[in-house]
Order: sequence, then structure tokens, then C-alpha cells
Amino acid sequence: MRKLEGLARAAVQRYHMIEKGDRIAVGVSGGKDSLVLLCVMAALSRYYPEPFTLHAVTLDMRFGNTDGDFSAIADLCRSLAVPYTIKRTELASVIFDIRKESNPCSLCARMRRGILHDTAKELGCNKLALGHHQDDAAETFLMNLMSGGTIACFSPVTYLSRKDLTMIRPLIYCPEQAVAAAAQREGLPVIKSRCPQDPIGNRNKTKELLKTLGKDYPALTEKILSALQKGQISGW
Repeated sequence: MRKLEGLARAAVQRYHMIEKGDRIAVGVSGGKDSLVLLCVMAALSRYYPEPFTLHAVTLDMRFGNTDGDFSAIADLCRSLAVPYTIKRTELASVIFDIRKESNPCSLCARMRRGILHDTAKELGCNKLALGHHQDDAAETFLMNLMSGGTIACFSPVTYLSRKDLTMIRPLIYCPEQAVAAAAQREGLPVIKSRCPQDPIGNRNKTKELLKTLGKDYPALTEKILSALQKGQISGW
């Protein structure tokens, strides 16, 4: 975990993600990425030169119209001395039962972001930390290129003027393999996604494409990030 802390601190410092007095909401889905992010941010909060506070937030989509069990995450937050809020929603019912979306991922992502942003503001936070890592950035770049014909990616830091909320992504220098290894090594309480689209979404297809290309083009993910930075694309 120390190596990931170092990579996260490098990203935070390069892109000025944290300032003194920040109150940062950490989006915790229960996946490996968000749990590692929570642990890394909790560690940084103990020694980073710009003091800040954290509040972990989980959105429960309530698949099957039942509350999700996030008790293990609540225990982890207590061990890290990080306040924790679970926001119960009806997202699963709206997307799959009422609207019956055939391609639900885009709508779901927009709705989840909106609720997460509002919840962060309700908790008095001025920033929201998300668990996107190095591989997510490369995948997003390829998805934008192949599906939308645009040279773009999410930004390391994004200010939402309508919400007066800043999104930060401290794990952008962290390879997914290292994140997964840390989650397993630390015994983090990873919760398997209950989303029926999880194994077949567009991002998973892009992930497999990157793996295939990586066999012929070593360090492809790192090269894509380097290109984003050299081209100063999307705030990189």
C-alpha cells in the first residue's frame, strides 16, 4: 500500500488536488478501486502537509429492491476513523424495471454521479475523490476515440461550477494490477457487483482490447497516459 500512497501523493501534488481545509467525500462503491482509494486517502490525511478531512460515501442502488449489505465497509471506516454515509436510492428499479434500458450504463453513470455530487454537498464537502486508476484512464481514452471519435479522457481534477464541487482522482498513476494486489494483500472487504451489466459493459470490452494490444505493445497503458500528458489533453 505504501507504493500506492506514493503514487497517489505524486498525482495529488502534480495536479494540486488537495488544499488546506478541504473536506473530501470519498466515493466508495465496495469495489477494489474505491476501497484502496479510501485507505490511501486515510493514510495521506495523517501526514499530508495540507490538512484535510474525509467522509466516505456509498450509493446503494438497491438491486432487487433490497438494501445492500455494507456492514464490512462500515467496519473498515471505523478502523480508519473515517465517517461513513450510505445513501439508499431506487436507481436499479428506475433503470432496469421502470425504464427498462437496453443500454443502461451511460444513464446509470449520469444518475449515480448526480446523486453522489448532491450527497457530497449535503455532507458539507467541497471535493469528491473517485477511484479511477491508470487503466481506467487508458480505457476511457480508447472508448472516446472508438465510440465518439474524440481525443479526450476524464480530467485528473474537474470543477463543477453548478455544484461548486471539485472532483479529484488521486489514483490515476496507479496500475490496476497493483490496486488489485493491494486490496487482496490487505484483506479489504471487496463487495461483488450485483449489476447484471457488470460482465458485459463497454468498459469491460475495452479492458479486454487493451490486454490484447498490450501483448504486442508493451506498457501500452503507460504510453497512453504519457501521450495525454504530453498533449495536455483534458487537463492532463
